Amino acid sequence: MNDLLVRWGIEGWKPALQLLVMPPVPMLLLGLLGWALLRRHPRSGRALCGLSVVLTWAVCTPWVAHQLEQGLTRPPPALQPAQLRALAGAPHTVILVLGAGRRTLSPDYGAPDLTLLTLERLRYGWWLARQTGLPLAYSGGIGHGEQDGVTEAEVARLVTVRDHGVALRWAEDRSRDTNENAIDSLALLRGEGITRVVLVTHGFHQQRALAAFRRAAARTGQAVELVPAPMGLRPAPGAELSDFVPRVPALALSTWALHEWLGWLAGA
Repeated sequence: MNDLLVRWGIEGWKPALQLLVMPPVPMLLLGLLGWALLRRHPRSGRALCGLSVVLTWAVCTPWVAHQLEQGLTRPPPALQPAQLRALAGAPHTVILVLGAGRRTLSPDYGAPDLTLLTLERLRYGWWLARQTGLPLAYSGGIGHGEQDGVTEAEVARLVTVRDHGVALRWAEDRSRDTNENAIDSLALLRGEGITRVVLVTHGFHQQRALAAFRRAAARTGQAVELVPAPMGLRPAPGAELSDFVPRVPALALSTWALHEWLGWLAGA
C-alpha cells in the first residue's frame, strides 16, 4: 500500500488517511452510523451505538492499550547492562535516533523544538552515547503533510547543543517516514564505514523500523548489523479496577499501537 501511494505521487495523503483509521474517529463514525439508523432500524442502530461506546471505552483503558501494544507491535526487550558493556567503544558502530516530529516554533524558547515523542527518543540516545562512548546520529526531515520550515535533523542539532553542549556526529535531514529514514540513513552511514547501527526508537515502533532498515540494506546489498534499542517500555498493568478506567495516556498508546500495526501491514 505504501509503495502504491508513492508510485501514484499521493504519499502526502498519508496523514489524512491515518486520521480516518486512528481512534477514536472510527468509533465515533460507528456511533454516528448507529444514530442515523435508529429511526428505520432501531435494533441495528442501538447495537452500533452500544458497540461504539464499548470500543471507545476499551481503547482508552491501560489494560487494553497494553494488550494492543504487546500483541500488535511486539516490542523487543530493553538493552541490558551486558549489551551496553559489549557496545562500549565498539568500532564502526553508531547510535541512530529516529525522529518522530518537530514543532516549527516553541514560544517558550522562541525557536523550533522537537515533539515529546522525539525528545524521549533523543534523550535515550544521549544516555546511550554517554554509557558507551559511541557517536550519535539522527534521522528525520519533514514528514508528509507537515508545514515547511526547518527539518527535524536541524532542530535535533540545535536541541542537542542547547541542552547538552555537544553536537550530533551525523544528521540525516531528507527522510519523511520510516522507510526513508532507513534508505537515507544507510546511504549516509555507508560512506562513513559504519557496519553496526544501534537503532533507537519507541518500543511500539521498533519492529517496523527494523523491517524498514532490513529492506533498505537488502536492496543495496549493504552488510549492516542492527541492534534494537527500544525505549519507552512500560511494565504490564495488573488487573486492578483502575486499569479498566479510561485515561488519556492509554488512548495515546492504543493509537500508536494501531498506527504501527497498520503501517507494518502497508509496508510503510
